[in-house]
Amino acid sequence: MHDDDILIGSLIEESWLTLEQVAAACTVEPEWLLAHIEEGLFPHAESVAGVWRITTAGLLRARRMRQLERSFDAVPELAALMADLLEELDELRARQGLPRRR
Repeated sequence: MHDDDILIGSLIEESWLTLEQVAAACTVEPEWLLAHIEEGLFPHAESVAGVWRITTAGLLRARRMRQLERSFDAVPELAALMADLLEELDELRARQGLPRRR
Protein backbone atom coordinates (compact mmCIF):
# COMPACT_ATOMS: atom_id res chain seq x y z
CA MET A 1 0.00 0.00 0.00
CA HIS A 2 1.30 3.45 -0.90
CA ASP A 3 1.13 6.55 1.29
CA ASP A 4 -1.15 8.01 -1.42
CA ASP A 5 -3.64 5.19 -0.80
CA ILE A 6 -3.71 5.91 2.91
CA LEU A 7 -4.23 9.65 2.49
CA ILE A 8 -6.93 9.37 -0.14
CA GLY A 9 -8.65 6.48 1.61
CA SER A 10 -8.91 8.41 4.86
CA LEU A 11 -10.57 11.47 3.35
CA ILE A 12 -14.33 11.80 3.27
CA GLU A 13 -15.62 12.34 -0.27
CA GLU A 14 -17.38 15.62 0.57
CA SER A 15 -14.39 17.14 2.39
CA TRP A 16 -12.80 20.39 1.28
CA LEU A 17 -9.08 21.05 1.39
CA THR A 18 -7.19 24.31 1.13
CA LEU A 19 -4.94 25.13 -1.78
CA GLU A 20 -1.94 24.74 0.52
CA GLN A 21 -3.09 21.32 1.77
CA VAL A 22 -3.54 19.98 -1.75
CA ALA A 23 -0.21 21.43 -2.88
CA ALA A 24 1.56 19.80 0.07
CA ALA A 25 -0.15 16.45 -0.56
CA CYS A 26 0.95 16.62 -4.21
CA THR A 27 4.46 17.87 -3.42
CA VAL A 28 4.05 20.94 -5.59
CA GLU A 29 4.21 24.64 -4.86
CA PRO A 30 0.86 26.36 -4.26
CA GLU A 31 1.67 28.52 -7.30
CA TRP A 32 1.60 25.41 -9.53
CA LEU A 33 -1.91 24.60 -8.37
CA LEU A 34 -3.10 28.20 -8.55
CA ALA A 35 -1.82 28.55 -12.14
CA HIS A 36 -3.78 25.44 -13.14
CA ILE A 37 -6.91 26.75 -11.41
CA GLU A 38 -6.60 30.13 -13.13
CA GLU A 39 -6.23 28.39 -16.52
CA GLY A 40 -9.57 26.65 -15.92
CA LEU A 41 -7.97 23.20 -15.73
CA PHE A 42 -9.27 22.49 -12.26
CA PRO A 43 -13.06 22.30 -12.03
CA HIS A 44 -12.90 20.90 -8.46
CA ALA A 45 -11.92 24.23 -6.92
CA GLU A 46 -13.82 27.29 -5.79
CA SER A 47 -12.93 30.51 -4.08
CA VAL A 48 -14.86 31.38 -0.93
CA ALA A 49 -14.13 34.79 0.57
CA GLY A 50 -10.85 34.87 -1.35
CA VAL A 51 -9.71 31.48 -0.06
CA TRP A 52 -9.41 28.60 -2.52
CA ARG A 53 -10.89 25.30 -1.47
CA ILE A 54 -10.67 22.03 -3.36
CA THR A 55 -12.65 18.81 -3.15
CA THR A 56 -11.01 15.51 -2.36
CA ALA A 57 -11.72 14.53 -5.97
CA GLY A 58 -9.63 17.57 -6.85
CA LEU A 59 -6.78 16.13 -4.81
CA LEU A 60 -6.79 12.99 -6.95
CA ARG A 61 -6.94 15.11 -10.10
CA ALA A 62 -4.01 17.24 -8.94
CA ARG A 63 -1.93 14.14 -8.23
CA ARG A 64 -2.73 12.67 -11.62
CA MET A 65 -1.92 15.90 -13.42
CA ARG A 66 1.34 16.36 -11.54
CA GLN A 67 2.37 12.78 -12.31
CA LEU A 68 1.54 13.16 -16.01
CA GLU A 69 3.40 16.45 -16.27
CA ARG A 70 6.48 15.07 -14.53
CA SER A 71 6.57 11.59 -16.02
CA PHE A 72 5.79 12.51 -19.61
CA ASP A 73 6.73 16.18 -19.67
CA ALA A 74 3.11 16.84 -20.61
CA VAL A 75 1.81 20.36 -20.99
CA PRO A 76 -0.88 21.25 -18.42
CA GLU A 77 -3.70 21.12 -20.97
CA LEU A 78 -2.80 17.57 -22.00
CA ALA A 79 -2.46 16.48 -18.37
CA ALA A 80 -5.92 17.94 -17.68
CA LEU A 81 -7.40 16.11 -20.67
CA MET A 82 -5.91 12.83 -19.48
CA ALA A 83 -7.19 13.51 -15.95
CA ASP A 84 -10.68 14.05 -17.44
CA LEU A 85 -10.48 10.70 -19.23
CA LEU A 86 -9.24 8.91 -16.12
CA GLU A 87 -12.10 10.44 -14.09
CA GLU A 88 -14.60 9.18 -16.67
CA LEU A 89 -13.04 5.72 -16.50
CA ASP A 90 -13.35 5.80 -12.71
CA GLU A 91 -17.05 6.64 -13.04
CA LEU A 92 -17.63 3.82 -15.53
CA ARG A 93 -15.77 1.36 -13.32
CA ALA A 94 -17.83 2.43 -10.31
CA ARG A 95 -21.05 1.81 -12.25
CA GLN A 96 -19.79 -1.68 -13.09
CA GLY A 97 -18.69 -2.32 -9.52
CA LEU A 98 -15.03 -2.51 -10.55
CA PRO A 99 -12.19 -1.03 -8.47
CA ARG A 100 -10.89 2.42 -9.38
CA ARG A 101 -7.46 2.61 -11.04
CA ARG A 102 -4.86 5.09 -9.88
